[in-house]
Order: sequence, then C-alpha cells, then structure tokens
Amino acid sequence: MNDKNLSLELANPNKTDQPDDPVECLGRSFVNDTERRDYYLAILADKLKDPEFRKIEGFPIGADEDILNLSDPPYYTACPNPFIGDFISYYGRPYDSSEKYKREPYAADVSEGRNHPIYNAHSYHTKVPHRAIMRYILNFTKPGDVVLDSFGGSGMLGVAAQLCGSKDEVLSLGYLVDDNGGIKTHKDERTTAQVGGRYAVVNDLSPIATFIAKNFNNCFNNAKLQHSINGLIQEVEEKLGWLYSTVHNTHDIPQACDLLSKGDYAAAADVAKGRLNYVLWSDLFICTECAYENIFWEAGVDLINSKINDQFNCTKCSSLIKKSKAERVENTLFDQALNKAIKQSKTVPVAIGY
Repeated sequence: MNDKNLSLELANPNKTDQPDDPVECLGRSFVNDTERRDYYLAILADKLKDPEFRKIEGFPIGADEDILNLSDPPYYTACPNPFIGDFISYYGRPYDSSEKYKREPYAADVSEGRNHPIYNAHSYHTKVPHRAIMRYILNFTKPGDVVLDSFGGSGMLGVAAQLCGSKDEVLSLGYLVDDNGGIKTHKDERTTAQVGGRYAVVNDLSPIATFIAKNFNNCFNNAKLQHSINGLIQEVEEKLGWLYSTVHNTHDIPQACDLLSKGDYAAAADVAKGRLNYVLWSDLFICTECAYENIFWEAGVDLINSKINDQFNCTKCSSLIKKSKAERVENTLFDQALNKAIKQSKTVPVAIGY
C-alpha cells in the first residue's frame, strides 16, 4: 500500500509498494517483485483461457479478473496452480534408487497447546498446531525436501516446513541442537534430524482455505508492514478518534459539541483531551409507587462495601424496590435492518475512565 491509499483495499489484496531490489523466482531473475508477479500473472491469464484447464475438478466459480486479483503466482493461485510442476522441478530432486532412505517410525506422543500466536492469528476448523507437524517433518525429511499437503486447510504444514529452518523453533520442541544443526531428543543418542527449511506444496479445494494458507506462508517486508499498519492506525485515529474522547473540563463541552456538529472530529478530539478507557452504563428501574426512573448504579450499588444490593429504596419516594421484581425502563425504536419496532433497555453512563 502507498501512503495515499491506506484504507482497506480489497480490490487487490496483494498490492504493495514497488521494491527496487531484484528478485529470483524458479531460476528466473526479475528487476523487482512487481515484474515477477506481472510475468507470471500473464502466464496464468493465458492459462485461464484454456477450457481444459477450467475443467479441473474443484476449479472455483469466479471471473478471471477476480482469480487474477487474488493470485500471487507462481507462489499462490486462487485456482489449480499450473506452476506446481515448475516448482517441484526447481526445488525437488530426481528419484535416486541408490540413495538409502531409512527413518524410524515416529512413535512418541504429540501434545501441543493452542495458544501460540501463529495458531491464534486466524481460526480455522480442524486446525493443527504447526509445532506438532514439525516433529513429523523433521523425522521423515531432510532440509530442502519438498513436502505435499493435499488437504492443506489453513496452511500449517507450510508454516511448519519453513520453521524447521529455525533453530530457536526447533529448540522450543524440547530437542537438542548441536553446532552443525544436528537434532536429537536426548544428549546421548545419535543425530536423527537436521535443522533446515523444507519446501511445501499446500493444496485445498476450499478457496478461503488456500487464501488463508497463502497469507500464513507469504513472505513480506516487516518494515513495510509496520509502515502500513501505522498508516492505517493514523487514518482510523483521524476519522474515529473522537468517538473515544471525553472532556476533562466541563466548560470545554460546548466547544467540543460545536466542532462535532460541524464535522471537525479531529479538532473536537483535541479539545476533549481525554482518551476513554471505558464507560460504565447503568440500567434504570421504575418505582412501582411513584413511577420514578431510578438509576440502579446510584440506588442499588453499595460502593463502600463493593456490593450489589438485592433491594433498594427509590431515590425519590424511598419506597422499597426488589431488584428481581423491578421493571426496567425501556425505549422503543425502529430497527431498519429488521424493519420493525423493537424494545431496548434504557441505560445511562454513570462512570467514565479516561
């Protein structure tokens, strides 16, 4: 995103500032990442015109323009990826019958929590923590191998394959790592695995699954991401900051209200000077004797003893009111979404923390 367009732009979710650094992709060199993407988008656009390609089972229902806008080829396509063969040819190795392959079955119990930031970044049903998957990848593959997940879901296998190249992440599994990247579970046993990233092909019939997986595994520039986030925060602050502002001095209220009425929200927020942390709202109960609307926070809450009373006295006529039998004050309003009148409990602000 550029500075002039920091709003949420959904037309092209892959839009980025054009980097100057040259990039290499599947053995080809490009002046920058934009050139790389344009090159492969042109190939994908031609492929989408092939009727046989569109007959592939699971091909999404959508216009070519939408598929191209969502795609970032050759790494991700919002349809069957025609570049998988090129990916495997470039990163994979031909089968060699003379190469000895022997791995012991992974027989240990695997238990990983679901409170890791990566796991919580985006919910998805049947999601598996990436650290659980890493144990199997490390056991059965070596650095540089290509791993396939045909039912990729949210892409945790791709995350796991990449993080096998992180010594710190491997250590977090409880393994021991020597100076050469060798991995073992106990000090006195032989090295059984090696630290190093693996390449992953993640596939799923669900378009939303592949889109989530792409964003979990997509490489990005941390500095540019932070710059974009800061820009979005600033834009939201300018437009909506007044909603979370309050006045510190009551004599500033008229000026703040006047600025709000003129639509000058930034100036109104500046006058208010207080940033809201919370607003406490209280229900109102009707006195059955005098019909007075009692603010429950004032009449039924004992702040000294930090207690909510089951019954309280009407603040006007002192009649005893039982909370369980008291009638709440309600407002009737028209709900445009439901196209009918609805009732809502009337509440008033009784405390502001700022």
